[in-house]
Amino acid sequence: MTQDLSKEFQEKIEDCFDNSRCINICGHDSKQFYGRTINNQYEKLSTIEHQGVIDYQPTELVITVRSGTPLAEVESVLDEKNQMFAFEPPQFNQQGTIGGMIASGLSGPARPFAGSVRDAVLGVSCLNGKGEKLVYGGQVMKNVAGYDISRLMTGSMGTLGLILDASIKVMPKPEQTITLVLEQSAEQALQTWQKLGNQALAISASCQFNEQLYIRLSGNAAAVKHAQSMIGGEPLKEDKQFWQQLRDHELDFFQGPGSLWRLSLAGATMQLNLSGDTLIDWAGAQRWIKTDESDNVIRHLCESHGGHAALFAPPDNKIEAFHPLAPGIALLHKQLKQAFDPVGILNPLRMTADY
Repeated sequence: MTQDLSKEFQEKIEDCFDNSRCINICGHDSKQFYGRTINNQYEKLSTIEHQGVIDYQPTELVITVRSGTPLAEVESVLDEKNQMFAFEPPQFNQQGTIGGMIASGLSGPARPFAGSVRDAVLGVSCLNGKGEKLVYGGQVMKNVAGYDISRLMTGSMGTLGLILDASIKVMPKPEQTITLVLEQSAEQALQTWQKLGNQALAISASCQFNEQLYIRLSGNAAAVKHAQSMIGGEPLKEDKQFWQQLRDHELDFFQGPGSLWRLSLAGATMQLNLSGDTLIDWAGAQRWIKTDESDNVIRHLCESHGGHAALFAPPDNKIEAFHPLAPGIALLHKQLKQAFDPVGILNPLRMTADY
């Protein structure tokens, strides 16, 4: 289905701005567990019927898509040309949209090796909190005008504007992919990642849990074969399914007891002294932990190692989902919110308790 609802969206936001009514911008709500809970009395503005590929230039490695277009549908279009989103965006419940992909800013297992969602966003058009249409960036990396603003929309959780469409960089699929499995503890895996990081190997993903280290290799046949000979281990038969389940939080690990925290740390950081089960992703830079430890303990420990922590699916807003910002950064966020959404009607309090 192809449908442009930008005019209807604009009229609704203008009306809500004039009457100071708050709006809950959403798609299929596949990521409603991410961030703070929004008041269910806010007016709902759904993008799911605002769909369609506006432009696709396979030779230029760029696609422009309306925000409500299902992510799975876009990836199917790319697949026909043997292309993909290199950052492997999650598809929770197979219901993610392009707008949700950008607004959440979440990337999959390939993130440390292929870049993030933010790295791939070339341009966006959006509606701010007054209903004004804003266009930033373009369809090529060299288009610098407004480029940082385009990337700023990534991860903004709908608090700065309603994304109408976006131009996104795509990449060719690798010639060959294989996943190797080695019996290693978390401490051993961290050492292995440090060692492999000093070598130019065709690694496209790596994680560790349940005393096993998983390393995915992607590239041309010669590069994959060379890396396999250097690393060793046993090939994983269902490797595509494994990485998809990790990406979409479908592994048994994510179903266990305890709150789910995502810790962002330098890859070489030692194992943190926290109770609970841990899955280490992104070659050590992202760590998932199911634990009953308090938020103060977790966040203080992360800060002491130069990192931060986010709570997924918080039961209420008593514990902040996102790590508290330093005062100077928090002030910049407030100023940005004020500039884009002067009366605070777009997804208010979605990211913090202050705005």
